[in-house]
Amino acid sequence: MWRKNFLWGCATAAFQIEGGSNDGGRGPSIWDAFCQIPGKILDNSNGEIACDSYHRYKEDVALLKELGVNSYRFSLSWSRIMPTGRGEINYAGIDYYNNLINELIANDITPFITLYHWDLPLELQLAHDGWLNSEIINDFCNYAKVCFDAFGDRVKNWITFNEPWCICGCGYGLGSHAPGRKSDREAFIAGHNLLLAHAYTVELFRKNNYDGKIGITLSSGFNLPLTNTAADIDAAQRTLEFTLGWFGDPLFFGEYPRSMRDRLADILPEFTAEEQKLLTSGCDFLGINHYYTNYTSDNFIENSIQNFPAVLHSFDSLDASWKTTQMGWSIVPIGFRKLLKWIKDRYGDIPILVTENGCAVDDDQDRCDYIGDYTQAMIDAIEIDKVNVRGYFYWSLMDNFEWGFGYTKQFGIIECSPENTNRRPKKSFYFYKDLISKYCASEK
Repeated sequence: MWRKNFLWGCATAAFQIEGGSNDGGRGPSIWDAFCQIPGKILDNSNGEIACDSYHRYKEDVALLKELGVNSYRFSLSWSRIMPTGRGEINYAGIDYYNNLINELIANDITPFITLYHWDLPLELQLAHDGWLNSEIINDFCNYAKVCFDAFGDRVKNWITFNEPWCICGCGYGLGSHAPGRKSDREAFIAGHNLLLAHAYTVELFRKNNYDGKIGITLSSGFNLPLTNTAADIDAAQRTLEFTLGWFGDPLFFGEYPRSMRDRLADILPEFTAEEQKLLTSGCDFLGINHYYTNYTSDNFIENSIQNFPAVLHSFDSLDASWKTTQMGWSIVPIGFRKLLKWIKDRYGDIPILVTENGCAVDDDQDRCDYIGDYTQAMIDAIEIDKVNVRGYFYWSLMDNFEWGFGYTKQFGIIECSPENTNRRPKKSFYFYKDLISKYCASEK
C-alpha cells in the first residue's frame, strides 16, 4: 500500500530562513549582493536575519517533531561551507549543519539535503560569470564531495539542484532573480552547464559508493489548452516541454525536447555522446515543485502573459472562476494531478517526491483548504492514475524571505518575521498535523 513508508515533510531553503549571514565564517552569495541593488526586492529587505534559523534551529526541529513529519527538506549554503565556493572549507559551517542533522535524527526526522537552492557564492559569479562558465561544473562537484564526505554517514537523501528553470530562466533570462542577467542565450548556456554539473555529481556519488539516493528537483505549473484547437493543444504541450522538459528530457532521453531544438537551434547547446550517456545514467528519484495551473494559447488574448522565451510563442491566462494566491497563482488542484500523470506518461515509473507545494494567502483557512485539496489530488494521482509518488513536502515550514518579494508573501504554516523571529504555529500547522496523523495511522 502506498501509505506505508510515505514521506510527509516540510521544506525550506538556507538563504530564506537561516540568517546569520555574517556569522560563523559564511561568505557572501549572489543573493546577498542582489538584495543590495535598489528596486530588486519588493520591500527592500534581505536575508541577514530571515527566520534566524542559524541560531534557532533546535526550535525548528522541535516544531517539526510536534507537527509529526517524518522528513525535512532543507538546503545547504554553499558559501557557509566554502566561503569563496572553492578551496578552503569553513568548518564552522560544517559544524552548524552537523548539529542540525544530528538534531533531526535524534527526533526521528529524516534529513533531505538540497545542495543548491539558488545562493551561488558571490566569488564564483565574479570569477567566471557563475553558471555561464563550464569551470563551475568542477567547482560544484568539489563542493558536493565536501558535503557527501561531511554528512553522508547520516544523510542518505540528496538533491543536487532546486528548480533549474528558476536558476536559469529567472536568473539569466528574465533578470528577476540573482544574478539579474537578461539574455535568452545566457539562460540556455547556464542550463546546459547546470545539467552537466548534476550529471557529473551523480557520477561522483556513485563512483565513490556513497550510501543513499540522489536526484534533482524540477518545477512546473500545468498548462491546459485554452481551446480544443490543435494550435492551443500544441502550445500547452510546448510550454510544458520548455519548462519541465527543458531539464527533464535531457535526464531521461539525453537531449532537449524537439520543440526546443527546433525553435532555439541557433543558441541551444548540444550534448556529446558521452554527456548523453552520463545524463541518462539515472536519477534515483525526481523531485517536483508545483504551485499553479494556467490556460495556454498559441495566440495573445486580453490579459494573457507571454511565456519565456518569446520564441516559445505561448500565452498564459486564468479562468475568472479560479481562486488565486497572494502571488497571483491559480488554485487548481486537478492541474496538480494532471501534471503528475504527464510526468508518468513522459518519463515512466520514476519515483516522484513532491518536494514543494504550498500557497501564500491572506486567510489561513484558505491554506488549510489548499493543503487538503492538493494532497487529495496527489492521492488521486497515486491511487487512480498509478503515479509513483513517494512523498510530499509542504512549502514552507515558516514565513520567510520570499526572494524578490522579500517578506511580503507568507507561505508558512508557522508565522515568523525578521522583526519577530518567535515561531507561532498557525491553524494550518494543526490542519497539516492532523492530516499526517490520519495517513500515518492508516499505515498500521
